[in-house]
Amino acid sequence: MTTIARPTTHPYSEADIGTTHLTPTYRVDLRPDGKDVFYQSPAIDWAALSWAAIGRPYRVERWSKEKQRWEKEHDEALPVKTSWEMFNRSFQQMFDDDALAERRTALRALGKGLGTLHLGAALEAFEEIVQETYWNQAHRIEDAIWDPRGKRALFEGLDVQKPEILFLGAADGYEAMQLMAQYPGGHAVLVDYDDYCRTHRFGQFPEAYPFLGVNPASGAPKVWYKDEMAIDFEVADIRELSYGRQFDIVVSIGLIEHFPDDYKPWAFEQHRKFLKPGGYAIMTTPRAQVRSKIFYTIFADAMNFAYRELMDVRHLGLYAHENGFEILRHGRIKAHNGIIAKVR
Repeated sequence: MTTIARPTTHPYSEADIGTTHLTPTYRVDLRPDGKDVFYQSPAIDWAALSWAAIGRPYRVERWSKEKQRWEKEHDEALPVKTSWEMFNRSFQQMFDDDALAERRTALRALGKGLGTLHLGAALEAFEEIVQETYWNQAHRIEDAIWDPRGKRALFEGLDVQKPEILFLGAADGYEAMQLMAQYPGGHAVLVDYDDYCRTHRFGQFPEAYPFLGVNPASGAPKVWYKDEMAIDFEVADIRELSYGRQFDIVVSIGLIEHFPDDYKPWAFEQHRKFLKPGGYAIMTTPRAQVRSKIFYTIFADAMNFAYRELMDVRHLGLYAHENGFEILRHGRIKAHNGIIAKVR
């Protein structure tokens, strides 16, 4: 078998479109379609839908030990900004680790702990084995976290050219990069109030990761990379942004579910206030499904530092409708609900 040497920064080209393979920490997926991309839900009369009919979202309330320890030591609730600083560092570590290598290390630790009757160490190793196995399956094998095919399908068909994009709570900025590959030539502003997101989560996002998009000159499929995109990262509280209604797309991924109901109108206003007339709001939230509940239980210590809900798409859509949006598309991808909306 002949091994083909690839460049280290742009290792994939249009010749690789239609393929998928695994790296030690993520899946490369340049397949343009497939049955698992996006399930568009049946039409819903949002004005007729009620909370009494669908119930409220599921609240995740198994908290991280680090959050509980901080609150015990300080005798107060963990501040929201601190909770997100803790979350970002913890979650990013999961992306950075080679899950299979970490699992092998944990298996050796399990054997040593059992062999020496150090049951506490053995239990800790067993928990790590479970986590690394689940993460490897969810992120690397199933690609349910980044989910490029699902998000491409959710994002397709927008009437924009060279869009100005605002990403609220951007973290690693993945979805803005996917949008820019699909609608090239534009500019994205990523906003997060944790500087670690700028320096590490986005700043150290793999340069070699390929985004499948379009060639604006020919309309043919094209592979894009982070360093080919016009992206600025602003470290700021959303409340302090000075932009006007200047963006074609305002996007948030896993943001709305962190606001209790009293604050959801404010959260939706932050999507509305920066949109140009006719612009698109794109919002996703984690799905209220058994697998998601298992995920946030297994990874409670790594994930659960702040208020979090799991929804189905009716919850997300009804919140958006109640807060002045017209739902253009709604459905689900692997781990998230998604809607495309415009201001009514």
